[in-house]
Amino acid sequence: MSDPAASADAPLPDNPRPSKSADPVGCTDSAGRATGSAESAGPVGSAGSAGSAARATHSLQGLSPELTSRVPQLLEAMRSVGTGLELHTTLDRICETAAELADAHYAAIGVVSEDGDGLSDFVYHGIDARTAERIGRLPDGHKGLLGALIHQPRTLRLADLSADPRSCGFPAHHPPMRSFLGVPIRVQGKIFGNLYLTEKRDGAEFNDYDVHMVRVLATEAGIAIGNARLYEAAKQRERWIDGSVAVTTALLSGSDAEDALAVVAEQARHLADSAAGIVLLPDEEGGMEVVAVSSDGPTGALGLIVPAESRIVTQLLAGQAVFIDDAATDPHTVTHLADRYGPVMMLPLQSDGRVLGALVTPRARGARPFTEAERTLAAQFASQAALALMMAEAQRDRERLAVYEDRDRIARDLHDLVIQRLFATGMMLESAQRRSVVPEVQVGVGKAVDELDVTIQEIRTAIFALQQGPAEAPSGLRTRVLREINMAAVPLGFKPTHRFVGPVDTVVGELTGKNLIAALREALSNAFRHAHAARIDVVVDSTVLLPGECQGVRLTVADDGVGIAEGGRRSGLKNLKRRAESLGGDSWYGPGIGEEGRGTTVVWQAPY
Repeated sequence: MSDPAASADAPLPDNPRPSKSADPVGCTDSAGRATGSAESAGPVGSAGSAGSAARATHSLQGLSPELTSRVPQLLEAMRSVGTGLELHTTLDRICETAAELADAHYAAIGVVSEDGDGLSDFVYHGIDARTAERIGRLPDGHKGLLGALIHQPRTLRLADLSADPRSCGFPAHHPPMRSFLGVPIRVQGKIFGNLYLTEKRDGAEFNDYDVHMVRVLATEAGIAIGNARLYEAAKQRERWIDGSVAVTTALLSGSDAEDALAVVAEQARHLADSAAGIVLLPDEEGGMEVVAVSSDGPTGALGLIVPAESRIVTQLLAGQAVFIDDAATDPHTVTHLADRYGPVMMLPLQSDGRVLGALVTPRARGARPFTEAERTLAAQFASQAALALMMAEAQRDRERLAVYEDRDRIARDLHDLVIQRLFATGMMLESAQRRSVVPEVQVGVGKAVDELDVTIQEIRTAIFALQQGPAEAPSGLRTRVLREINMAAVPLGFKPTHRFVGPVDTVVGELTGKNLIAALREALSNAFRHAHAARIDVVVDSTVLLPGECQGVRLTVADDGVGIAEGGRRSGLKNLKRRAESLGGDSWYGPGIGEEGRGTTVVWQAPY
């Protein structure tokens, strides 16, 4: 049912005056017009509501036969409305029950928005799905009779709503409607919305008996809605608490920082019913970088930098939450991603006075805005997520310190023990070569000495890599790949082979290159921890053509190990796939390079 008319309240049309006993709730004056309104009812579930119900019950004595005959129907309607706790189901039931009670073709409930300036929801009964689809957009309550009842909540009865001076007509494909009855619904003393009934089935107007019945039903509906809202709020809080537990559990289970951020983004998107969940962390230049994204499809947001000049970044880094009604039209949004979103909630990830980052949950354009309850729950979730991130950071620092200490020890052992012994062995072989008179022996010993020299150089390269800090990492993609391979050679006990195809350093962008290095590190780490391989081949190909005729780079890491165990953990492979998909690429795995396909081949690819 769409918004058919214009603004303020109108007096109820004159009707033959019923007897005093036929006016159980005192809503008609001496001329038979409705004078009372739901404003006279107190808070639902309070003494005011109980008083309204008591007065209505007391006045049932001495009713006219017509009204008396409808009392069982009213009682049944009240019983029906009071069952169930799910809010939207309750609203549907109220509409259906009110239509049956007043013998109306159509019924609807307009839920008033939190700012009181329109409708946040519109539930209807009597219009089939096909007709509703043809009508299109639901009324927003900013004009017409629906808007009038929002600003002047009182009982309103019209014989022909189209003849009312405030009428603005119906949209195309809307069924005809003449008679109209609107009754406000209050929950805990505040206007929740309005109950609308139109088109009485016998073609007549809604009479005083209909008004009485529907107003009593509206009082009961307010109680039922209040209970449903309390239940829904409790369930919503429970969901957010469960989400906070999931984030904390992800940290305590030993997940790395990227896994934790991904869990934060995924949980926030699910709990906030948003189109995406995005986590940003401060970058070196004072802006914020998107480091984790959860969405149904690729967004191209991963790695995006929001500059320090942005007013939103300034507010977030100052620990202030930012709420935007429509990101696509807001002048303070500076990224291209804002064009596809409507309401956005941006919350600082703050703990102990320190801002670690920000959590962003945008909804699609045209979606409902975030309620005050959702904002409060999301802020609590963000605080818990910030605490989890601090735990992750402390754990990461401890692990990094342990790794550096282990690297120093390995480097010392390699330099002081291995290289010295190899050098001494080489000198012994050279001496034996000079004393030998057999040419074949001299050639063979010479080759062995050459191999020892190569081995010493490779060990020295590994020692240099072990002693090199992350900040000293060279910028070229080819060099960074070689550095990762050399670093992996130490725990593996052998150096993986490598091959580059195409102009890797010149065509692969910084964002894709950074993610490729992370994917290579993950793949080599998995091979070391799980594969027990004797051979690993690494190929970086920048000449591949991805689906959609898009040029990209492909990383292939193949080994001859034991392969992936059935039912084993897939967290590392999921990380690779998520990282690739966030860039518009993909990742998968298959048979390895051992005999009969033994081992695993991991493929990771993304556009430049």
